[in-house]
Amino acid sequence: MQTKYNFDQVVNRRNSNSYKWDNTQPDVLPLWVADMDFQAAPCITQALHRRIDHGVFGYVKVPESYYDAVISWFSRRHGWTMQRDWIVYIPGVVPALSAIIKAMTNPGDKVLIQTPVYNCFFSSIRNNGCIIEENELVYANGTYTIDFDDFERRVSNPQVKVFVLCNPHNPAGRVWTADELRRMGELCLKHGVFVIADEIHCEMVSPGHAYTPYGTLSPELLKNAAICTSPSKAFNLAALQISNITIADADVRQRVDKAININEVCDVNAFGVEALQAAYNEGEEWLDEANAYIYNNYQVLCDFAKANLPYVQVCKLEGSYLAWLKLDGFAPSAEVASRLENEFGLKLSPGQIYGERAGRDFLRLNLACPNATLVAALNRLKTGLDAMR
Repeated sequence: MQTKYNFDQVVNRRNSNSYKWDNTQPDVLPLWVADMDFQAAPCITQALHRRIDHGVFGYVKVPESYYDAVISWFSRRHGWTMQRDWIVYIPGVVPALSAIIKAMTNPGDKVLIQTPVYNCFFSSIRNNGCIIEENELVYANGTYTIDFDDFERRVSNPQVKVFVLCNPHNPAGRVWTADELRRMGELCLKHGVFVIADEIHCEMVSPGHAYTPYGTLSPELLKNAAICTSPSKAFNLAALQISNITIADADVRQRVDKAININEVCDVNAFGVEALQAAYNEGEEWLDEANAYIYNNYQVLCDFAKANLPYVQVCKLEGSYLAWLKLDGFAPSAEVASRLENEFGLKLSPGQIYGERAGRDFLRLNLACPNATLVAALNRLKTGLDAMR
């Protein structure tokens, strides 16, 4: 395939204050934290250079062109046309989750999640004094489904006030269908449960699958939701601290805005404002090539596991760039991950941080890296797991 961008380039991230690379020993390959090892799209670095060349870095006023970029992107790429006043900017999706939970709950309320799920959901809930309620996803044949009977039983509990949806789901790799999303949303609406949709991985979707924005399901479901998005995963901009919450209901938006200000996360990074506009206005071609490259890495992983790792099941990857690996006949994943890092030079995320029971037998592996890095990591994975057998 003819490509314009070189995703095979290995960029040395050591000694760059990289949370992913500089938190490990020099001989360890880190495929854990969910950021990419690719350089950002040239349109983004060019926009940042223009901002740097100005030389003054005072407080930023978010311009109308920022909102235009967000609205245009989601309209043309995903068929969802937001209104300007629905969009609330914030430094990150995790601060957004915490602020929305603060706005929509009282301490002691319950918040529903679907485990295994992104570990920061747990801390956002607990830090607001709320109680975690789990609707554990059902694993079978390399993929996950929703136990809707259990889901309704839990949302019908009057103590459950909020449901945090992850779509595409991290780490399970599901891109929920419109029917699945609508069914969850209607059950929440029926029982008075507010929906927070974390859609940060929405741009990373595998061939044959389609992301459905929660905001497109129906006007009624949209009014009962706050939808969190960011270019940070798709365009590798996590350190630039830029995200958005889309809230159609004016009363909810006012409550969330108050919580954002209470938490003092109401200001964003000037470089993030520039990067988002460049990504959404000019970065589509780069993103499409990145998606294709990552999916090829996923196929390399599947082929390697089939040939060399008979005791590992690679879960079907519908979305995100995070592979979810099921281990058969091993110790709990926290112990396996610790040994892989300390004895075999490979750092992966232990599944137990995404749910003690739901993630016990799983590891999460980041595919957003040059192919050579992935192959080296897979060889270390084989050596380590073979020794642990």
